[in-house]
Amino acid sequence: MIEIEVKIRIEDPQAVLGRLQASGAVVVRPRFLEENTLYDFPGGTLRASRRALRLRRSGRRTTVTFKGEPRKSRSFKVREEFESTVGDAGQLRKILRALGLRPAYSYRKHRTQLRKGPLAIAVDETAAGAFLELEGPRHDITRFARGLGFSRADFIRDDYIELIERSKK
Repeated sequence: MIEIEVKIRIEDPQAVLGRLQASGAVVVRPRFLEENTLYDFPGGTLRASRRALRLRRSGRRTTVTFKGEPRKSRSFKVREEFESTVGDAGQLRKILRALGLRPAYSYRKHRTQLRKGPLAIAVDETAAGAFLELEGPRHDITRFARGLGFSRADFIRDDYIELIERSKK
């Protein structure tokens, strides 16, 4: 599947959540804690090629996701993505280690998930600040963001690792 998304920095997650719901977006999962661990080979082969293998845990649910190298786009983060639910996270971690992969970076965030038509929407609270994340068709992202008072100039294509690392400096 091809993932198309943007992030937008926000100051007040609760106020934005209210605006999202007023616009017709529906909460599909109220605020929850998410723990993300990226795996890589020694030497950082995946990161160097701008690919990622992520193990994500929220409550009892664990997913594994592979993200391909980002494609060229001025405004959007576009990349191939494959994701699957994991039945036994401990066993998957053993498999990854057996293949030579090691935990390379971990971060946590609080997330609220919403939906409006073809858009998957998230309000994320991270160590780098709060962000609105919009995923779906380009024109729907742009139109919805514009309706909330944002423009393409507000779009961020960076991932949370880049944002968190930059905020530490």
